Amino acid sequence: MSMTRSELQDAAAKAFDGDLPPDAAQSWTLITDMGWLMMAVPEDQGGLGLGREAVGVIHQALGRTLVAGPTIAQMLVIEALSGTAQDELLGRAMAGEVMTASLADGLTAMPDADRASHLLFIEPERIALLPTQGRGLTARATWDKTRRLFDVDAGEQQGIVLARGEAAVALGNRLSALRSLALAADSLGGADAALRMTIDYLETRRQFGRPLALFQALKHRVADMKTALVAAEALFWARADDPDADAISMGAMKAHAAGVYRLIAEEAIQLHGGIGLTMEHPCHLFLKRATLNAALGGDADHWEEAAGRRMLAA
Repeated sequence: MSMTRSELQDAAAKAFDGDLPPDAAQSWTLITDMGWLMMAVPEDQGGLGLGREAVGVIHQALGRTLVAGPTIAQMLVIEALSGTAQDELLGRAMAGEVMTASLADGLTAMPDADRASHLLFIEPERIALLPTQGRGLTARATWDKTRRLFDVDAGEQQGIVLARGEAAVALGNRLSALRSLALAADSLGGADAALRMTIDYLETRRQFGRPLALFQALKHRVADMKTALVAAEALFWARADDPDADAISMGAMKAHAAGVYRLIAEEAIQLHGGIGLTMEHPCHLFLKRATLNAALGGDADHWEEAAGRRMLAA
């Protein structure tokens, strides 16, 4: 199957266009019905074979409308099952049976683990798919209410081993890169939505008899936000199109995207004035998601140190 990025973006934009955030259950049904979970799976395994660029488009759309649910984690599980002999489990995951994975490390920060039949456990030299039943779950309280995260007790680690040794190391790096790609896309989608919402407000709100958008100081701030976003998007698509982009380069890119997201979300609150300071305003939903994205998958300190150490070693 072949689709251009613009075609995917148009389809994704039409899928979610309503309240922020949309209903989680309805969103999950729509995501599975549209085949988004199988975007990157090779065609010979029942997927669409569209690669990482399609994954980026999907998660930008989900971030733009603050869609809740375990989509990032589900795609990590699907990536881990791709290329294995677990065709039956892969088919169930692509069809929407919830299977989750950590958005941090180990068995922590697992989205919707209370709904998941299986969870992905990534160790340095062993990656396995474990049944969730019988394991203790602890809900993790977060500022961002658009995601439901759980910590899971390891318990008896009986499950299906997907990779060992060097194969597990390679798969782990690939999964880390994919997680960073998805979180970066979510961040850029949210940043774009927050910026658009701010521009709309400035064009509508009037002060001293004219729209706020005509005040030069505010125009400069919006221009700075737009410049930061466009630069981050350019870096994102360069990484998404690069087959040699590894976990460290993807992680550094994700840290940058999340930083831009938080910057724009903070500016959006200020530029909305008094109404932006109310907790009920959508601006706060974007800021909270930006803050969580910055922490998930390794924060900026982690990835900048990793990138710096590699450069020094070279």
